Amino acid sequence: MPRGKSSRRSQAAKLRVAGTRVGHQQPGNASFAPAGGTGNRHRVHKWPISSLTGRQHKMVIPAESPDKEFVLLVGASHLRSIVDGIVKMPEGRFSFGAMSTPGACATQLRTEAANAVLPRTPDAVCVMAPSNNLTSSRTITEAGEDFAKLLATACSRWPNVFAMDFPPRLTVDPDYQDMMRQEFRRVAARMGVKYTPLDEYFPFKELDLWSRDGVHLSDSAGMPILVGSIWNATYMQLVPAEPKPSPVVHRRSPPARRVTPRVIVKGEVAKSPQLDPSKWTVFGQGRKRSQHDEPEQSIDALKQAGTVQQEELEESYLPLTPVWFSSAMLVEMDKISPSHLPGPDECTSPVPTLQKKAKLELKQRAPASKKTLAKRQGEAAPMVVEVILRPPTSRGTVAVEQQVCALCVNDVLSE
Repeated sequence: MPRGKSSRRSQAAKLRVAGTRVGHQQPGNASFAPAGGTGNRHRVHKWPISSLTGRQHKMVIPAESPDKEFVLLVGASHLRSIVDGIVKMPEGRFSFGAMSTPGACATQLRTEAANAVLPRTPDAVCVMAPSNNLTSSRTITEAGEDFAKLLATACSRWPNVFAMDFPPRLTVDPDYQDMMRQEFRRVAARMGVKYTPLDEYFPFKELDLWSRDGVHLSDSAGMPILVGSIWNATYMQLVPAEPKPSPVVHRRSPPARRVTPRVIVKGEVAKSPQLDPSKWTVFGQGRKRSQHDEPEQSIDALKQAGTVQQEELEESYLPLTPVWFSSAMLVEMDKISPSHLPGPDECTSPVPTLQKKAKLELKQRAPASKKTLAKRQGEAAPMVVEVILRPPTSRGTVAVEQQVCALCVNDVLSE
């Protein structure tokens, strides 16, 4: 059965919509699928058609208020709810007017902004980034050029202009939207216009932020976020930031000079007792004590006592030369003067007396026979003894060397 004209028109419209959605998913992402939101949006009212762009166009200017600053919003269909009064702007120190052209791209918005007639000059103008360029522009570079022309026109007419990001869409690949958003941000930065992003306030998992078409924001959840972001951006643009107080630099004082305390002892200083020179002092290992267990004496006292004792012990002697004596003469001399040195008047240098006497121990032998004695006496010869007395050494001792030369030592021992 042949179909009517209305059926063919319906199929053609479906193909155009499908081709539009598929043709503008750049760059290609096979995993992306267009979706729709779950929020509600008011029923669209019909507006008058603009003679400049051929699209619906409406502008609302609030009454002048001396205590409020006038702010003009320029954008596409996202401002329809504000212009119709369905979504109210936050009240406060600002008075907002809006100029909306639904479905317009950057070039059409530029035309409307250049020919807009305003009763007074706004204190600030907020230009919404055109999201319709996602589908109308062939390349991202082309969309950036059109957006630059829109900003240039707005800046030429009004002194204070800033830009707002476009709300994301559920029908366009998010990667492509990010590239378009970055291009708009670069253009605004190059022209010295402040650009406020919005993508972080609209996560794709929260579908109630969009209406069923997936393009426009819902009146209940999405639009309140948008108007709040616009108000915050306006405040940051018009209200100068309070100057931060300069940090107080605390100058460090020079370190205080440290004074080492001195301990002053007043009174009599205890002195060590003097050593009595009339008493003997015993010097032992590691200590110096007297015979009466007196406390240790000072070094000067000990030196003085040692000098006195040394003077008492020192004696003189006569310098002698080596003399050869016979054995009989030596015995007789020992009887007359038993090993005593001369007196102090005849000596040339002091020599201490020897405290120890060398003793000669003779081994006792059995008495020899008369025959043996006679034989020994015949063979005996005179014995010569050499006695050498040397001056005292550093320690006050006398070195005595005796050299005995005998032809028969055994005879001497027996005698």
